[in-house]
Amino acid sequence: MNENEKHEQSAVSVIGLGQLGTRLAQAFLGAGHATTVWNRTAAKADALAAQGAVPAAGLAAAVAASPLVVVCLPDYAAVEGLLGPVADRLRGRTLVNLTSGTPQDAVRVAGWAAEHGVGYLDGAAMSGTRLVGRPEALFVFSGSEGAFAAHREELASLGNSVYLGGDPALAPVYDTALFGLVWGALAGFYHSVALVGTAGVDPTVFTAVAREHMSFVTSLMTEHARQIEDGGFPDDDGTVEVHRAAMDHLVHTSGSRGIGTDVPDLFKTLLERASADGHGTSGVASVVATIAKGERNV
Repeated sequence: MNENEKHEQSAVSVIGLGQLGTRLAQAFLGAGHATTVWNRTAAKADALAAQGAVPAAGLAAAVAASPLVVVCLPDYAAVEGLLGPVADRLRGRTLVNLTSGTPQDAVRVAGWAAEHGVGYLDGAAMSGTRLVGRPEALFVFSGSEGAFAAHREELASLGNSVYLGGDPALAPVYDTALFGLVWGALAGFYHSVALVGTAGVDPTVFTAVAREHMSFVTSLMTEHARQIEDGGFPDDDGTVEVHRAAMDHLVHTSGSRGIGTDVPDLFKTLLERASADGHGTSGVASVVATIAKGERNV
């Protein structure tokens, strides 16, 4: 394969130039990939054109320009409505869908792609827009293994691109699971900042200490994942009852200092449910069994 053929093979078309779509196109350009862009509002392509992108005259032209077509739109309905009329142009190409949606959405669109001879990858940008194009930006993909292998280099231009498996539903499952993880951590962080603030501690001063503590927290995640996989919950990191008692202290201290107790109340309720389920003397990781039941006390 000569240099021109390699250049054509690594060409990318980006459809949808919102905040994320624009950053995707910039990352591909920065990595040296010929990048065609299209947006329903054509003016959104102007700034990218100044950076070396090629604005397509229309959607069909954008799809035809590259073997890899990356779409980033508000929802899956928009993806289906937009790409339906150009399905024949997509045949034989790879479609990477970085639109947020549900696992059911991903399976449906993957089925549509298969019917039209289109390689399909569902994906999610897990690090927002600010880090796109940097190694620490996490992107997850699922769907056609062959499509991922064929375009691994282009997708690596976006950051740390991780292939999860052949089930297209995996990317949105990870997307929502990791979003929940982030919000669980941030909710705890926001509550902590409010609490130490009652003692006059500056948020940045507290955060310097909290960051050092997070290495311990991530080590707990690794160890507790092993326990969950094995189905055994030793009490090395405290039992459910020990953590419930400690959470009582957090709730009381927060309330006595005049801040909201929404966050620790949630954790306290979860620990109380786990204890009621018979896990009181088990290691704290056994809380996962209560969550997995999908039941709530009324």
